Amino acid sequence: MVCLLVATKADPASIGPASALLSLCSSWTRGPDIDNNPSYRTRDVRMIHLQDKIVYEDFLEQRWETVTGENVSEIIFMSRHTAASNRPALTVHPIGIPHLEHDANSPAGGKPGRASPPNSRIGAWFRLLKSTAANNNLLPEFEVTLEATHHGPWTEVPAMFVEIGSTEDYWRREDAAATVASVFMKGLGLDGDQAVGCWSEEIHAGEKVLLGIGGGHYAPRHTDIAQKDGVWVGHLLSGYSLLMSDPGANVKDYDKIEGTWKEAILEAVSATKRAFPGGEVVAHLDGKSFKAWQRNAITWFLGKKNIKVGKPGDFAP
Repeated sequence: MVCLLVATKADPASIGPASALLSLCSSWTRGPDIDNNPSYRTRDVRMIHLQDKIVYEDFLEQRWETVTGENVSEIIFMSRHTAASNRPALTVHPIGIPHLEHDANSPAGGKPGRASPPNSRIGAWFRLLKSTAANNNLLPEFEVTLEATHHGPWTEVPAMFVEIGSTEDYWRREDAAATVASVFMKGLGLDGDQAVGCWSEEIHAGEKVLLGIGGGHYAPRHTDIAQKDGVWVGHLLSGYSLLMSDPGANVKDYDKIEGTWKEAILEAVSATKRAFPGGEVVAHLDGKSFKAWQRNAITWFLGKKNIKVGKPGDFAP
């Protein structure tokens, strides 16, 4: 089983950290070309350099396995982050578009109505990214944060994005690229120490995994919880991805509230369970981000599906 890292030459915030990581670790060697894209290998880690946008590169694990015969256990993407604020940022997030109808168009890749399993490293790497950024004097200039589940590509193995934002100047910052490369170096155990954020059913069975529901794109309430050591992070569904029709006053039957909100929650739960076998997926609601009828409907649905709801203090080991 190998870990597959994915970068693209079309994105300076992607190829910058990838090149820095190749320089940091002297044991990299050239691997086979995958669809005419160069690859590199060291230990149980592989890296591929693509030519175009990553979000449309579906089934990368299958394409790797077809050429090499190696099974891919996880995929980690290096990418740029964009934001209207243009604020410099370092972000980590799971991927998928579970809120879309299955026959909908997908403007940013992925499978409509589906979410890839979230990489178990998300929580631990978010904390590692923040501490590394502090050590490299990127704070407080850069914000380090989680993002809600969004965009493609589609993978059937656990995946996550690690991004640099939010403008061309920051995408090309060598200190930001070096910080991300250092996180990959330590996080994957390429520095000789133990890798960070690996889930083992044998070791971690029964531990709680956060499923974030509600809030904005940067999931501030869920991010606050994830800052605590030992917190595992699954999918994060922002409020805008919980599509719910307004039932009007005095709604009594929550099951009649239309929209894809129920399907999105169930898909996020299912994908998170696949990523954390033996773990207990526990929902955390950003209650203040909802109207009362929305909060009540979501709580009712979680109870109906036997999905536990937890408080912030429930997730720390």
